[in-house]
Amino acid sequence: MKNIIWLLLVVVGLILVFLPAFSKKQQLLEKNRQYERDIEDLTRKNLELAEEKRKLEEDPVYLERVAREKMGIVRDGEVIYRIEQVPLANTEVE
Repeated sequence: MKNIIWLLLVVVGLILVFLPAFSKKQQLLEKNRQYERDIEDLTRKNLELAEEKRKLEEDPVYLERVAREKMGIVRDGEVIYRIEQVPLANTEVE
């Protein structure tokens, strides 16, 4: 009986010693997985930006489209008409 109590105390002691370390390891593993996902996302974004840069440097049609859409650049003599959407009156069908 005495041996069982000592064995139980040793097991409980080992659990108390190793449980926090195991928990910390699990937290670190999850953090590592999150960092790996972040790296994948950033790598994908980096590739997209590299492609965008290549297009801007090498594709004059793409460059013109970006200049017109994002920067509002127009050719000489062009007139830009901006059409704004007007919200419709709230009508109910009966």
